[in-house]
Amino acid sequence: MNVSETLAPGPVTDEEIFRAHEGGKLGIEVTKPIVDARALAVVYTPGVAKVSRAIAEDASLAARYTWAARLVAVVSDGTAVLGLGDIGASASLPVMEGKAALFKTFAGLDSIPLVLDTTNVDEIVETLVRLRPSFGAVNLEDVSAPRCFELEARLIEALDCPVMHDDQHGTAIVLLAALRGANTVLAKNIADQRIVIAGAGAAGVACAKILIAAGAGDVTLLDSRGIIHAGRDHLNPIKEQMAEVTNSGGLRGGQAEALAGADVFVGLSAGTVPEELVATMAKDSIVFALSNPDPEIHPEVAAKYAAIVATGRSDFPNQINNVLAFPGIFRGALDSGARRITERMKLAAADAIAAVAEDDLAVDKIVPSALDPRVAPEVAAAVARAAKEDGVA
Repeated sequence: MNVSETLAPGPVTDEEIFRAHEGGKLGIEVTKPIVDARALAVVYTPGVAKVSRAIAEDASLAARYTWAARLVAVVSDGTAVLGLGDIGASASLPVMEGKAALFKTFAGLDSIPLVLDTTNVDEIVETLVRLRPSFGAVNLEDVSAPRCFELEARLIEALDCPVMHDDQHGTAIVLLAALRGANTVLAKNIADQRIVIAGAGAAGVACAKILIAAGAGDVTLLDSRGIIHAGRDHLNPIKEQMAEVTNSGGLRGGQAEALAGADVFVGLSAGTVPEELVATMAKDSIVFALSNPDPEIHPEVAAKYAAIVATGRSDFPNQINNVLAFPGIFRGALDSGARRITERMKLAAADAIAAVAEDDLAVDKIVPSALDPRVAPEVAAAVARAAKEDGVA
């Protein structure tokens, strides 16, 4: 892979953006060229009939003689697209095409964008169950919370192939890798840190879960109404579950109460954090202001108080970008023949991302570049090993 890490001179223009999307960003590449009559007879009729008969007798042969076992379905209903919200299936398609382009560029995997004109979980599950012979894995993308939790869980049970909602787990995996890097630079331990996550949607809940699984000592979740805690009124079932395993300090209130003395802030809410509250955090604090394109607090302001600052943007240091995770995760899952993506596989991916960054760690480089060609192969290998250790390969 030869991907430049240098942004071309001059600002990116609207004309350049729309021109790059004309006709879409994807096409079909023929891997067995049809150059003469003999090739036609082998690739299509009559030769293809022999392969179809063989698969009809032994369905497992489809993995060898079709692309299905190496094909990722990138699936969205268009209800939570980037920072644009519920824009519908058609408007989400350029994003899904882009995701498919990233799969090919970074992991060499083919993928098909599938945007579904329904938000009904039953209908989405039924659609993908019926399409199952056509693909080998499902990357759920930009599905709104809390439906995304039910949808992912039901697809994992209904399909005998890897399923992952990237907005949840890709974000969580890269966040954990970034925190490992930051803690190495600052000589800190996750078990001793009080971590505050603003946003209790898909990404916030997944980040809380993976940090707890990684040994975080104290994680506090905030939503638009304040700190999530046991006994708080009007919590949905997911937030009720999270109330049982977070906020070990028993905090009540909102941002001010949560951030006072906190070691780590993770922003996933598209809200704002006043400068004076960041100033109340612990010494040598860590701020991950990840809302895009507008971080919860401007990184230059956060850096006045925090030892390490990260964002989701490419124009500031320490970009927390899901592309560090999902290409390698799906490549490793498919390479190993995994039937699902387990928690061990997710933790292994985070460890692999952190390991790539180890030799160059600094306050402004706690994760590898999103364009680092080493990342996807290392993640894939780690995920494949973890799949075998978990017995799902």
